[in-house]
Amino acid sequence: MKNQRVSRRPPSDYWFLRRLLGSLSSSSHRPGCRHVKMSSLVAYEDSEPEDDSPKRTEEVTSASIQTGCYEPNQGVRLFDSSRTIPSPPCSATPDPDRSVLVYRGDVSERRSSSLCPQPQPHSCFGWESKRCRGGTARDERLRDTAGPRSLHETRGKISPTQSHSFDGGLSPAKRNPTVRSGVRPYVPKRQRPAASSGTVDPKHPAERVPGSLTSESQILLDVSARVKPYLAHKAGASGIPRRLLMSLGGHRGPVNTVQWCPVPHLSHLLLSASMDKTFKVWDGAESGRCLRVYACHSGAVRDARWTPCGRHLLSGSFDNTAVITDVETGQQVVELDNQFKVMRVVPHPSSPEVFLCGGHSSMVNAWDSRSCKVVKVYKAGIQQTLDILFLRGGASFITSSDCVSRDSADRTLIAWDYQTTAKVSNQIYQERYTCPSLALHPLEESFVAQTNGDYMAVFSSQQPYRMNKRRRYEGHKVQGYAVQCEFSPDGTILASGSSSGSAHFYDFHNAHTLHTLRAHSQPCLCVSQHPVLPATAATCDWAGEIKVWH
Repeated sequence: MKNQRVSRRPPSDYWFLRRLLGSLSSSSHRPGCRHVKMSSLVAYEDSEPEDDSPKRTEEVTSASIQTGCYEPNQGVRLFDSSRTIPSPPCSATPDPDRSVLVYRGDVSERRSSSLCPQPQPHSCFGWESKRCRGGTARDERLRDTAGPRSLHETRGKISPTQSHSFDGGLSPAKRNPTVRSGVRPYVPKRQRPAASSGTVDPKHPAERVPGSLTSESQILLDVSARVKPYLAHKAGASGIPRRLLMSLGGHRGPVNTVQWCPVPHLSHLLLSASMDKTFKVWDGAESGRCLRVYACHSGAVRDARWTPCGRHLLSGSFDNTAVITDVETGQQVVELDNQFKVMRVVPHPSSPEVFLCGGHSSMVNAWDSRSCKVVKVYKAGIQQTLDILFLRGGASFITSSDCVSRDSADRTLIAWDYQTTAKVSNQIYQERYTCPSLALHPLEESFVAQTNGDYMAVFSSQQPYRMNKRRRYEGHKVQGYAVQCEFSPDGTILASGSSSGSAHFYDFHNAHTLHTLRAHSQPCLCVSQHPVLPATAATCDWAGEIKVWH
């Protein structure tokens, strides 16, 4: 037992403070001298150096508490052979620019005191400490808790002294703490800035891969200041955009489609689908930032659409899958394998849980996202489906195919009954042109079909789906590209892209050309008119560029 080493526990804070106050009060009769308890400054190693240099470790020069006598116009050495702090002349006001760090055992404390005599017989001391554990229990790191500060405020040059001054022990005047230069203090997790929601591409810093939520990633909670004034009023007449508002770059492949969010207060969100295997959501009304990137597919994304609620995205890809993705989190809600390359995904207008998938197959599948099963199959003797359009109410829909032959009039456009999966009509379009795109009029009982004959034809949306031979919209070029067409919210303007790179706007009722916008140098594949903002439209091209016009 004699050789056994007995470790003594350091005295508690209460007894230490009592001894310290007693030593100062006993020496207060000496007018020219004050006894100040000091200890060495405690240095620690930086856990995350920004310059990737080796970690610095400074040893504690002394852990014992020593008592020194302070005289005016003398220097006080804080147990550091390289620094000597000159003492200011004494005054009745306490000097708040001195602080003392006390290291006792495994606890680090900061004790502030003035080095000049005060009128009060006893000095007021205050300390605040916060222990944060790194790798081991001995690696205690000191941080002042005077007030919450961001991480950016704590970085930079820091002086070796810290200050705390107290007025009678009642109202503390706290200053920002400082530490030796080259040492970054520990920052608690709750005071650190919120982590990014995902990895960031250095070439496109606005792009984010799906990940955890942050305050910036809650894109469904923000209402654009540009859209808000139009929400309380009834939409007026649609206008024609003529000037470029912003250009959105970031896709590395052709952009097949762009679509504004159908929910009015979220209509500043712009969805784009590209052949670079991603689809993105942008702030298309104000900042033009890419709010989120969705990399859910391993193949080119041929089509992407908003669901009617605006909280999910429906996408189809050449990797044979159709995916429903949560807009906020970027998580896949449903992934369905169609066994063929998906060209079009269209949600049912009255039952958004059900959607149709068409593509490189002679069949069109109706999926129920709740059971993840195919509930209906529509079979036709065609090679692939180019587009799908639900008519009003969702009781029937139209499909277009790429089948062109001498007797292909019964396969170019086909009308289907949704419930019975039967063909309602197959004698709709009699000309030998494929129709890469279809669009339904928002008010009238009619729809238009984009044709490879460089014109758009008008059809009735009621049986027998007759084509209006007296009205066609000409002036743009298709030339084999999947050029899309779309109506304005009030149905007065019909917009179409062009293989020449321009965007064309037609008067729907008389088929006159209203305006031709020189939008892109590459083929313009889609023109999407804003559902709330007047005279605002988004265009995309084969080079991967997106532009917003107003």
